[in-house]
Amino acid sequence: MSNFVSRVLVTVVGVPVVLYLVYLGGWWLFGLAAFAALVALHELYVMARSLRPLVPAGYAGALAALLGAQLGGPEWMIGGFMTTLVLAFLLYGIAETRQPATVTMSTTVLGTAWIALGLGHLVLLRDVPEHGRLAVFTVLLVVFADDTAAYLVGRLLGRHKLAPSLSPGKTWEGFVAGTAAAIVVAFFALYEQDFLSIPESIVLGATVALAGAAGDLFESAIKRDLQVKDSGQLLGGHGGMLDRIDSLLFASVAAYYVVIALS
Repeated sequence: MSNFVSRVLVTVVGVPVVLYLVYLGGWWLFGLAAFAALVALHELYVMARSLRPLVPAGYAGALAALLGAQLGGPEWMIGGFMTTLVLAFLLYGIAETRQPATVTMSTTVLGTAWIALGLGHLVLLRDVPEHGRLAVFTVLLVVFADDTAAYLVGRLLGRHKLAPSLSPGKTWEGFVAGTAAAIVVAFFALYEQDFLSIPESIVLGATVALAGAAGDLFESAIKRDLQVKDSGQLLGGHGGMLDRIDSLLFASVAAYYVVIALS
């Protein structure tokens, strides 16, 4: 099976499930976020195993951060995340590792901050009064449209490298197409919805596109540093879970604060 066909199959099966769980919200969304976080963290820690991350501390901190986001909002989410630091320090004290504490604990905390706080902001966005469901649907559709347009246009028309030192496959043509698609989707998703105005919806679309591109390049930089191509093979042509949600991890954070600022 080709990568393109597997990408299509995973999308056809996965997108409706994700959208349905987002529609339900509450603990259903928490469960989805927790599953994605643990799988993505596992992939990251496997890639970075030579750095000896303190895996239990990362898992526990991620779940605590997501649980805080679900139960108490941003403050509780940060409080849950901070348990990663304590657990990482305690585990390092009893672990048999030759890596310096700076390397081991930094790898552990980076993974939790990047993945759990990114998905935690998606949970927070879903809880925005009155328009949370619409906001999350919009962000997910915008990220999907951005990724798809950037991938297709980049493959067909891409000539100018966006960041060759980080990700040789990314092109300026794909970036422009993805950004345009993101703005268009945000505009139509929020048109006459009594939520954000037309200019505000354009700002949201552009912000999500820029943040998503940064998230994609961030993961590419990590993978290049760790000398791996994909984070895993769980999702066929999409690669691993982390490959699929890398854009969303940055985009959800940016979208949450844009929505809070504008609504």
